[in-house]
Amino acid sequence: MRIFLLGAGGFIGSHLVDKILTNTNYEVSAFDINTSRLEKYEGHDRFTCRKGDIFDDTEYIREQIKISDVVLPFAGVAMPAYYLTKPLWTFELDFEQNLKVVRMCSEYGKRVIFPSTSEVYGMSDGSILKENASPLVLGPVGKMRWIYSCSKQMMDRVITAYGKERGLQYTLFRPFNWIGPGLDRTIDAKEHRARSVTQIIYDILHRGEVNLVGGGEQRRSFTWIGDGIDALMLIIRNENGKADGGIFNIGNPNNNYSIRELTETIIEEMKSFPEFAEKAKSVKLTIIQPENFYSHGYDDTKNRVPSIDNIMGLGWKPSVTLSEAVRLTLRGYYED
Repeated sequence: MRIFLLGAGGFIGSHLVDKILTNTNYEVSAFDINTSRLEKYEGHDRFTCRKGDIFDDTEYIREQIKISDVVLPFAGVAMPAYYLTKPLWTFELDFEQNLKVVRMCSEYGKRVIFPSTSEVYGMSDGSILKENASPLVLGPVGKMRWIYSCSKQMMDRVITAYGKERGLQYTLFRPFNWIGPGLDRTIDAKEHRARSVTQIIYDILHRGEVNLVGGGEQRRSFTWIGDGIDALMLIIRNENGKADGGIFNIGNPNNNYSIRELTETIIEEMKSFPEFAEKAKSVKLTIIQPENFYSHGYDDTKNRVPSIDNIMGLGWKPSVTLSEAVRLTLRGYYED
């Protein structure tokens, strides 16, 4: 199998490349604007990589799709701070550029595996979120927080329409707060743009203070990256075509915790690392209002718990607890 992976240098993409090259005989053609995480695979006989921009390298992308069996368009932005400061760029990348790729997949009869997001569920009411049943309700248009969710939701709908009308072979998957080493860049945490785990670790080490936005009462279902990648591998393998036309939540409902509880878990785990212990023991927790941390364009949802019946039907079940996931993430941070 030959896989074309756009956004291969990102968090999920780089972990997926490692899993594929380590555990399969698949070939990987990688593409990203930042390929620093992929340099260690240079010279591998089943790996090729090109540094480029999805906005500009349309003909290269077309040629790669033509010679590939499966296309994974993972290029995108997935941090709320960017949705608020660069909403048009978020839409152009997450919708327009990925739509370009999907249209090529349809034209050349290639299978596409598209990363949707738990964000599509929007203002969820706390009930278990089901892929084909739960309503997708977003906040007001003026709240830029939702442009990412809206872009991904439209991609879900367009891909499904291509499947129905033009026979596109596809699978959609929705990650629920995957965490692990390399989640975000240090520069994003330094500028208060990183996602929760990265931002919390950075703030403990470099600021001595963690801001709990809105008191940190928002709950999420945190998923170890390794568990998530195992689920993705089952989707790629697609035994007996079971993943075709499917939508799969990939999350760990047993790891449903508030941001405050996540912060407390990170602090406790950091105390067991010699170089982190003193910082963790003295960190201050501060409650801050969302509009003071992000902007007036921010909006949020109180809780997200996935139904994972669909992905369990492929033989997957998450196994890593939140404490274990945090410990493994810190070990990666420590080794870096």
